[in-house]
Amino acid sequence: MSFALGQRWISESESDLGLGAVVALDDRSITILFPASGEQRCYARQQAPLSRIRFLPGDRVRSAEGFELVISHVEEVTETLVYHGSRVDTHESIQLREILLDHFLSFSQPQDRMYAGQIDRLEAFSLRYQSQQQLHRLQQDPLRGLSGARISLIPHQLYIAEEVAKRHAPRVMLADEVGLGKTIEAGLILHQQLISGLAQRALILVPESLQHQWLVEMLRRFNLTVAIFDQERCEQSAIDQQNPFETAQIVLCSLEFLSNAPEWLAQAVAAPWDLLVVDEAHHLSWDADTPSLAYQCVAKLAAQIPGMILLTATPDQLGHRSHFARLQLLDGDRFYDYQAFLAQEAQFQQIAMLADQLLHQEPLSIDTAAALHQLLMDPTLSAPLQQLQQAGLTLREREQLQQIILQPLLDRHGTGRVLFRNSRRTIAGFPQRIPNFIGLDMPTAYQHSAGRLLHTASEPNELSALLTPERLYSQHSQAPAWHELDPRIDSLIQLLKQHKTEKFLLICAHAETAMELDKALMQREGIRAAVFHERMSIMERDKAAAYFAQQDYSAQILLCSEIGSEGRNFQFAHHLVLFDLPLNPDLLEQRIGRLDRIGQQQDIQLHILYFKQSAQDYQQQWYHQVLNAFAHTCQTGAAVFQQTAALFWSLLQTPGWQPEQLAQWLSQSAELQHQLQQQLEQGRDQLLELNSSGGAKANALSQQLAALDNQPDLALFMCQSWDQLGVQQEERSDTCLILKPSEQLEDSYCPGLHDDGVSITFDRSTALAQEDIQFLSWDHPMVLSTLDYLTEQQRGNNSVALLHNPALPAGSWFLELIYLVEASAPAKLQLGRYLPVTPIRLLMDPQGRDLAKAVSFAQLEKQLAPLARQGAAKVVKALRKQLDITLTQAEQLALQQLPAIQQQAQQSMQHALGGEAERLQQLRQVNPAVRQEEIAYLQQQQTDLSNYIAKARLKLDAIRLVVVSHDRP
Repeated sequence: MSFALGQRWISESESDLGLGAVVALDDRSITILFPASGEQRCYARQQAPLSRIRFLPGDRVRSAEGFELVISHVEEVTETLVYHGSRVDTHESIQLREILLDHFLSFSQPQDRMYAGQIDRLEAFSLRYQSQQQLHRLQQDPLRGLSGARISLIPHQLYIAEEVAKRHAPRVMLADEVGLGKTIEAGLILHQQLISGLAQRALILVPESLQHQWLVEMLRRFNLTVAIFDQERCEQSAIDQQNPFETAQIVLCSLEFLSNAPEWLAQAVAAPWDLLVVDEAHHLSWDADTPSLAYQCVAKLAAQIPGMILLTATPDQLGHRSHFARLQLLDGDRFYDYQAFLAQEAQFQQIAMLADQLLHQEPLSIDTAAALHQLLMDPTLSAPLQQLQQAGLTLREREQLQQIILQPLLDRHGTGRVLFRNSRRTIAGFPQRIPNFIGLDMPTAYQHSAGRLLHTASEPNELSALLTPERLYSQHSQAPAWHELDPRIDSLIQLLKQHKTEKFLLICAHAETAMELDKALMQREGIRAAVFHERMSIMERDKAAAYFAQQDYSAQILLCSEIGSEGRNFQFAHHLVLFDLPLNPDLLEQRIGRLDRIGQQQDIQLHILYFKQSAQDYQQQWYHQVLNAFAHTCQTGAAVFQQTAALFWSLLQTPGWQPEQLAQWLSQSAELQHQLQQQLEQGRDQLLELNSSGGAKANALSQQLAALDNQPDLALFMCQSWDQLGVQQEERSDTCLILKPSEQLEDSYCPGLHDDGVSITFDRSTALAQEDIQFLSWDHPMVLSTLDYLTEQQRGNNSVALLHNPALPAGSWFLELIYLVEASAPAKLQLGRYLPVTPIRLLMDPQGRDLAKAVSFAQLEKQLAPLARQGAAKVVKALRKQLDITLTQAEQLALQQLPAIQQQAQQSMQHALGGEAERLQQLRQVNPAVRQEEIAYLQQQQTDLSNYIAKARLKLDAIRLVVVSHDRP
């Protein structure tokens, strides 16, 4: 390279520095000043990563003074360039020395960068094109937003999420029984709405005790970062923003806090939200005179926020009238009169009976077929109904015909679009619970502590300390330590020794108990344990959970305080030790729910440790004999305890063992339990459960996602990307990689990378077992950020390659061009579903012919070899005029393809949205649960999308010059 003072050069490795000028040089080095960025660089003369800037006649350039010049010819004077031409503004003929060019000059267009010598590596061009193809596929993917969650592929959860998330401003109640995954369903809906653009901001209201669980669930399962807002956060945010609730995209807030803080509630109501999520919605009690503060709080928000999701496992817990009031929050126009609602429910029971007969009568009776025909009033269903009356159908034929009839029947069901409820009896896959009761004699020291408490306790709730005697004892005595005299420790050690190769989860009420158990197990038997409690940071809990989850050199037991029931998934274990029992039956179910989950492969062994003839004995008998809560989920437990709590406190207040009082408490509780259970059973809506489970559609959805998991495309694409971008990859296991930044890492690329590395997996089962590992999918932020980086940066938008082919003349060339068809529209319209950013590939020869159909990208790629940048720049310079002509020809050919792409997008959009709008209009005539707002939105969406599709434009994204060579590279 020949250098001279005043020449203009651009850095190949730091193009953002702007246009540089040679300000000093000697035999070995040169110094370049970059006035635009105020930087100066010194380079070795022989290896300087610089490209000489030379403009040609016809180019348009800007001067440092701000005017533009159209170049007519170029003169070289003492190794520097002088550009002759006319000013664009005054048409005056002038000369412009290259030193006077605009310092902020940069090159972004593919051809400009190629002409300026900023030529990218061969593999960068290929990766850019692959990235554009993947984005094109992703934007149309109907599974987008579902595949990336760290969850087991449970059909009913996926069905509910897919059914609700595709709606505009969905307003629904998720009322699955405990353990069926309402939080997962809500997270899937939220994630899919956000990733599709249907929602931008969300407010999540939960009981204060569940805030951390939601924080963890949203981050771990869906990669959603939520901000917890309390009094302190609101006050701090208000310093910088008038409305503090506008400082975060997803806000998580305690329902108690917002209900009791009118000033912050007013701010929350005033903030713009797209979606409101309310957990434990059965706490929203209502009556005509005194609706609860929580109900009033949610009602104010529901009136302003378009989308709303209520979660409750017991929708009728506070009475049917309160249940109707919560449905009013979702749709006041639909649920306007309670008596009319009751009348419709009676009608739906008749429909449920017909649905049951449809599924179980073989063949279908004439009367049932006639009733279904009259109910559906659809002539197209006459033939399937007649076929079902015939004998001799195969099971597959019968199921297909049943689905044809069942779907319109479910569509017409009253609350089926508003309320989703699954029960364990309709969902398969749960393990058996096997309770093992270990009754022990209470130590004398514990008895003394209990006696002292009975003499001093003034409030019934103070007696709850009797349920955790080790803490009660520790308050008054430090020696000997409680774990030296507690026989539960010996029983626990014996259990661990009997099952040395199996994992145990132990949950107790207090963090201190968990920490002291850890010391006792290590000191007495050297048993490896991990501890998990609320005083640890989230990272510390992660490490403890990972230590427990791994197979080799790991903890046999995880010792948890009550926070262990926060929503973590430990289903790889099947032994649960209940060191004590909680007062709240729902909390007991949450404890057991850490292991009792869909997908658990083995029966769950519950080891219930308790002291005989003590408060713990009362408690375990009530749970076992009345609620049967150890063996089965109990929906009514909290209500039973609430109504019989006085008897329980009376038992605890009376010294000594009281079998008669215990029998009275158990008897009253059992009678109440029976009544409540009957009410629940009578209120079961079988057709609603059938609709909520999704049937064959749900199973098909699960199978599609499982097939997507098994495809290697993502792993291959990401590993190729990391190789090029400078991300070091180490094997942690057969299914897990550790990613670390290498010295070659590109400066502007660092999505999700830390200096100490991050563990990732593409395997769902690995991610479910080890929650410290990132689960990568096409929806993961790291993947999406990488795709954005590879397509939005200039990187790879031009390249020069050699083609070794003796059959072609040496020196002949081809120009490969990638155009993009793109249009801009608000995210909520989901334009990408119908007109994604579409790559158009052309392969032009010097005669202006497009050979792309004859030679695929993959075919050409296999035959190409890289060309050094200096040699590539010389080739480009020699072919500059011919390339300009070919670029003009290519653009005309690409423009010819644009109308067909637009037409296809219009047809796809009209078919999808028009068909759905027509279906909802017909359905609304028989099912008022279909909101007119949904139909109007679909119709407006059609109009808007049609206009945006018509404005689609063409953009040149990347070019590659391919030169034929007979020499082997």
